[in-house]
Amino acid sequence: MELHQLQMLRELGELGSVKAVAETMSVTPSAVSQQISLLQRQVDTPLTRKDGRNLVLTEAGQVLADAGAEVINAMATAKAAIGAYQHDRHGTVSLSGFHSAGQALFGPLVRHLAGLRNTLDLDDAGASGGVPGVQLSDEDVAQHDFPALTARYDLVLAHRMDHSPAWPENKIRVIPLAHEPLDIALAVGHPLAAKDALSADDVVQYPWVASRSGYSPADVLSAIGAVASRPVNVVHRINDYSTVAALVSTGDVIGLLPRYTSSPALNPGVTLRPLTGISTRRRIDLLVRPENLKRTSVMLVSQALQHVMADMVHD
Repeated sequence: MELHQLQMLRELGELGSVKAVAETMSVTPSAVSQQISLLQRQVDTPLTRKDGRNLVLTEAGQVLADAGAEVINAMATAKAAIGAYQHDRHGTVSLSGFHSAGQALFGPLVRHLAGLRNTLDLDDAGASGGVPGVQLSDEDVAQHDFPALTARYDLVLAHRMDHSPAWPENKIRVIPLAHEPLDIALAVGHPLAAKDALSADDVVQYPWVASRSGYSPADVLSAIGAVASRPVNVVHRINDYSTVAALVSTGDVIGLLPRYTSSPALNPGVTLRPLTGISTRRRIDLLVRPENLKRTSVMLVSQALQHVMADMVHD
């Protein structure tokens, strides 16, 4: 049974005529008659009868109308509940981040939200507002697996290289956060550290630490080898950037580290230099299912992340 059909049956019992129902619901009398006829086909007992020129409810019709009123009330309660849920600024938002993003953003995000909360606590006008909580997780997956994480988390911090396939925006929404270069990571005393920028020919002659295949920045090394017409010698396969930085600081290998988000994890003995002639930029985005963007708490956390990332890039 359709809710609007039950509503029409209920109004017919209350108002006593099809015309009155039509006027109340801003439809035509024929539309009311048609919908009640469709409802009648779903039950064996007559729901209406003629009373002079008017159509009125039978006892069975009144029973169904009363039951329909309860259904309408329940639906109104459900809509109010989902409305309150969507507009709840205090709700908890689940957020996953790949490792370097988590290292760089999770701490500043929590501090940013705490600062907002403290501001509201000091401001009486903020009593009607609120600040959401966050439930944080780390998910280091291959690039093509990030969209699927939106089934488990409200927000997903994801990254992809410029040359990799775009996110499936027919299924998820994408909120850009940063367009981040991957720089050559060197020990402070490395011979290449004396240069302001490096080419593929400069870096291909040294041993490397790189991520595992399928993860960034392993794919960039293929481009370096192609430009230099010489294969890159990868001696270590490590995905965690803090471990990469620790190995680079020994001076035995060089690597690629993100310019903005790796800085909190960098060993003090590591310095970064831009690579010229090859695109090394990656996009850091928030992936989210469209329905989650209707929640005020999710939007507030999204805005907080944009603010934190903007500060990090500016610094």
